[in-house]
Amino acid sequence: MKSLKRQAAYARGLEAETAAARHLMALGFEIVEQRYKTKSGEVDIIARKDDVVLFVEVKARKTLSDALDSVSHTSQRRIEAAGREWIAAQDDAHMLSWRNDVIAIVPDHPPQHFENVW
Repeated sequence: MKSLKRQAAYARGLEAETAAARHLMALGFEIVEQRYKTKSGEVDIIARKDDVVLFVEVKARKTLSDALDSVSHTSQRRIEAAGREWIAAQDDAHMLSWRNDVIAIVPDHPPQHFENVW
């Protein structure tokens, strides 16, 4: 059974991803996947508007700098790998452009969206 700390962290993560998804939908993006997992990695949110696809890492931290600093090079590589797999599975892959974004969720602030972070 998961510890109470892990359960609370999981719940905070879902809450943060929900806030990030709402932010993206307000910008006109469709949420096409959440917590997309492959053997090589995971993407928190995959969003699409027309032919633009976002692979979004959501970080909920106490400060903005903590959120941005928590996206390691290792996690970037895993997100990229999962994103490449998702793109390859799309019928219109040849027409799509994509980027890697980060949405930081910080207490008492609206979601902070950083485009094309890496």
